[in-house]
Amino acid sequence: MTTDTVDRVLVAGGGIAGLAVRRALHRRGLASLTLERRGGPAEAGLAINLPGNAVRALAQLGLLDELRAVGTRLRRREYRTERDRLLFAVDEEAFWGSEIGPHCLRRADLLRLLQLGLAPDDLRHGAGIVAGRQTEQGVEVDLEDGTVETGGLLVGADGVHSRVRRSLFDDRAPGAALLASQSWRVMVPNPGVEAWTLWAGAGALFLLIPVDRGEAYAWISASDGSREGLDPAGLRQAFASFPRLVRDTLEAALAQPAGLHHSPLEEVRIPAWTRDRAVLVGDAAHATAPVWAQGAALALEDALVLADLLAGASDWRSVGRDYERLRRPRVAHVQDMTDRLSRTARLPGWARTLLLPMIGPRSYRATYAPLRTAVTA
Repeated sequence: MTTDTVDRVLVAGGGIAGLAVRRALHRRGLASLTLERRGGPAEAGLAINLPGNAVRALAQLGLLDELRAVGTRLRRREYRTERDRLLFAVDEEAFWGSEIGPHCLRRADLLRLLQLGLAPDDLRHGAGIVAGRQTEQGVEVDLEDGTVETGGLLVGADGVHSRVRRSLFDDRAPGAALLASQSWRVMVPNPGVEAWTLWAGAGALFLLIPVDRGEAYAWISASDGSREGLDPAGLRQAFASFPRLVRDTLEAALAQPAGLHHSPLEEVRIPAWTRDRAVLVGDAAHATAPVWAQGAALALEDALVLADLLAGASDWRSVGRDYERLRRPRVAHVQDMTDRLSRTARLPGWARTLLLPMIGPRSYRATYAPLRTAVTA
């Protein structure tokens, strides 16, 4: 192993978490090699909602102006019943401030932004990792094509079903989220929503977020225990009592089944994210249900914290302990608040309708207030 490879970071995964780590390392003057199994970006046609802490993290990665040039700034959040009664609303711009207010954009645009200004020679597509191991001097990974890459630290940014986690950690299979058993994501013509809008019914949730070019991002969740795979009749039944706007939008989604992405709601909660020269970030470490849209946000923050620690450390074997110490409390807070709201969402309709106008705004503030603090200077 040469000095050059000892001094570089191997990043497993070229999605949001991996590209954020790559960018953060580059901004701190650290060499890296990012290895992505797929031949190109995944789910590039879908969108992603970024709360204020994610927007702040992107600003710290030097991308705020570029972010505001694409997608849609979200100024208001609405929670409604299946009968379209408004339970409560949140002025998100007032809560977060105009500079880091929430934003929704296409995943393809976010992946592109994370790569702006970076040379492509340290990002390799079609390079899936089979296994990883630690050596006396650093780390090695075996790739699917039979080659071996070496470095001084391995970052597992390879998602819920992380191969790095399975290879180097006491892996625990992802568990089902409390919120629901299954969900779908799809881009649809915007039926006229101007705010982040969620309709909640018995075992069913329908979220619409405006994006751009007359389209909206829809997240559709059902927990009725129906058969696996797309079941149009079951979905129609689950949303039969919802307002016409929701039912018409569901029909538009079902009319393009190839555009519907099935997403089992899985969570990762494991006792350790680090082991010597291996570190897990993003969903590989702490995937959580999308109740508070913190998947990408926490991954971006992980990248910033890890890069800062690596830049200031003479021995990368000691970085993991500090990384976990700094990140665990914030992630645990998000998980706790996710569980709390997931339980509320599963209440009988009458109880949810009665309680949410009171506890909903408090839950929003209690969840996001600690996240308004930047994770790095």
